[in-house]
This record gives sequence, C-alpha cells and structure tokens, in this order.
Amino acid sequence: MTMELNSRQEQVLEILLHQDEVRVTDLKEKFQVTEMTVRRDLEKLEQLGLARRTFGGAIAVMKETTLNQRNTLMLEEKMQIGRAAAALLRPGDSVFIDGGSTNLQLAKAIPGGSAVTVVTNALNVALELLGKQVPTILIGGRLVETTGSAVGPVALDNLRKMAFTRVFLGASGMSSRHGFSNSNMDETEIKKQAIRCGSEVNVLLDHSKFGQPALFSFATLSDVHRIVVDKEPDEEAAASCRAARVDILVARSASAHSGDVNGGSVTD
Repeated sequence: MTMELNSRQEQVLEILLHQDEVRVTDLKEKFQVTEMTVRRDLEKLEQLGLARRTFGGAIAVMKETTLNQRNTLMLEEKMQIGRAAAALLRPGDSVFIDGGSTNLQLAKAIPGGSAVTVVTNALNVALELLGKQVPTILIGGRLVETTGSAVGPVALDNLRKMAFTRVFLGASGMSSRHGFSNSNMDETEIKKQAIRCGSEVNVLLDHSKFGQPALFSFATLSDVHRIVVDKEPDEEAAASCRAARVDILVARSASAHSGDVNGGSVTD
C-alpha cells in the first residue's frame, strides 16, 4: 500500500472516504483496539493530508482525489472480489456494472472477447473495457466529479428502458438494519433503478463495509440475491443474510486454486 498506511489504517481511510466522517468510539469497537490506537491512526491520516481530526473523530479532506485514493485502498481484497464476480458471468448475459473501485476490478477481470454485453454509468469501467472486444454501453447523464459516475434524470431514463440478467453494484456500507447504502444520494437512485431492471442482483463489497451504514440506503438485504466479499461477515450479519435468503460468495486469493473462488451459500 502507498502512503505508508498499515492494513487497519487503510480500512479507516476507506470508511472515511465513503462516509466523510468517523468517530473514535465507533472505530475502537469495530477494530477492537484501544482509543489511543485509533487516535494515532487518525493522526497518521491527518499527517498525510487525508483527514482532519475533530473532537471525538475525524472528517475527510481532499475530496477531489477520492476516486484515485479508493482505487488503491484494499486493492488486493477488491481484486479478489472482482475475479469472483467475473466468474459469475455467462455467455449471452446482459449486465449492469455501476461505479466504484471494487466494480473497476470486476471490469478488469472480464476476459477480452467475452460474449456478454455490459451497460455502465461509470467512466472508469467503460474505459477499462475499451479495446477488450466486450460490447459496452455507457449511459449518459450528469457526471459526479469525485466518482466519475453518470447520474440524474437522463441516466435514470436510459436505465428504465433496459433489462439485465445480472446487476453488479458497489456499496459504501452494509448493515442488518440499514441494508446496503451509499454516501451519494444521486448514485443511490441509479442503484435502485438498476435493481428494478435486474433478474439477479449482486453487491460487491470488502469487509471494511460490514456494519458501516452510509447515509442513503438503496436496498434491503432481501432486495439482493448475492454479496461477493473477501471475508465472511460476522455471525450477526451472516444470520441476517440467512433470514433474507442472501447468498454469500467469499473470494479466494489469486494463489488459491489458480484464482478459483469459494462460494459460501447461506440460504436455507
């Protein structure tokens, strides 16, 4: 990892970039470390110009560079998730892939010449597929500067006219009570519409998002067929998935079985 951050600090920054603000008490509970350890982590992020400490926590700064920052955070985990999600594709699929650093890894993992059609509202996903001989449709709309995703009435109107065999969405957070959530209201509306258009809905997220609800919920657990993750959720989250009949697909590392994935179904 660049920027001299350890694994826990990377996760703190990932949460901060999605939620804009973190609290010491929440981070202490999530990572099971002391308050002093959390404060040192936030101090390190402040020294690197990535956060500004506040009373009881910290807020994000440098919002204009968040897309590039997210692309480097938890990179190995996101690559694992992307490969696992790409393995779900079948010839003839019509799929929607929305924006985000994890979904970018899905686009990278799609083999050139795949017999699928990809629809996306994300510039980084479309650019990644450019030259791969994978039919790609980039919907129009107003660009969100910090994520490079198209949103708004034009994007929503284009989506309403389409149907997808599989939908792949990113999320800023997942919790039993709040479901799947995102920090941007306009991107949330795109996700909701994509879910309505999809026969199968997959949410891709790394373990730093577990138990971390963002401001805007875009789906309940039961609205989603599968989550693709790098680690098993905790028992409470797994129980909620069982109740909602959500499959959990846990990605393996690239060295495990030549990049195969290990899917753990938690449906009854």
